[in-house]
Amino acid sequence: MSDWAPKTAKAKEWFESLRDQICAAFESIERDNGSDASFEYTPWQREEEGNDDPGGGTQGLMKGKIFEKVGVNVSTVRGNFPKEFAGNINGADPENPGFTATGISLVAHMHNPHVPAVHMNCRFLTTGKAWFGGGADLNPPLPYEEDTDEFHASMRAACMAHNPTYYEKYKKWADEYFYLPHREVHRGVGGIFYDHLECDDDPSWDRNFAFTQDVGKAFLDIYPKLVRKRMASDFTEEDVAQQLEYRGLYAEFNLVYDRGTIFGLKTGGNIDAILMSLPPRATWS
Repeated sequence: MSDWAPKTAKAKEWFESLRDQICAAFESIERDNGSDASFEYTPWQREEEGNDDPGGGTQGLMKGKIFEKVGVNVSTVRGNFPKEFAGNINGADPENPGFTATGISLVAHMHNPHVPAVHMNCRFLTTGKAWFGGGADLNPPLPYEEDTDEFHASMRAACMAHNPTYYEKYKKWADEYFYLPHREVHRGVGGIFYDHLECDDDPSWDRNFAFTQDVGKAFLDIYPKLVRKRMASDFTEEDVAQQLEYRGLYAEFNLVYDRGTIFGLKTGGNIDAILMSLPPRATWS
């Protein structure tokens, strides 16, 4: 696992750079709407008994005029999985529970129900194996087919630049993953989701890292455009009611099924950062 340390450091540096670019783009939207809202950054340290260097991260949170609540977290952690959890992670087992993980995770909930909520994350993990995972998916309370098509076109372009099979494969994975079986509904209008994109050597790491970077860049390009398109739309009390009910579904998924939530809780992550994905307001009928 130590052989991957320089790669982990390189991925960490890029995830932090992507965080800075995304936060700047979101703050620019606030400025253009007469708001001085900015991200507040809260560092945190992970704790693990017997581990002198467990790592940590930084939670970035902004509440503004356009963004009701947006969190952009970066973290780099290392240690050992609990034995009962290790068997659930690619390349780890109770006899080899060591891991490192670095990544970025973002969730935005918007004031205007016509502006889609969104989720994005990218990560690099090492256990007995090394791999990338990530993706982005759009979560509009009031879907517009045009916005859905534009978002998917951006993800498709990122995929096609690397492998002609990626988009259909990872779109299908997102459709299957972001689904609430107990409600028999999808969480949103999809996007892409990939995991366990394994790295066996330097060339495969370079390829997978380049793909992951392009997913992040595609998100940075398309999502602010969708926000600017819809942020001045008029809305009604009925629209807000639909938004809040939709947010209830979003919360249910993240608390019951989301892998990132489970991973963070099982590995001693920062609770506030892990649960920053939850909406500030929601309703259940």
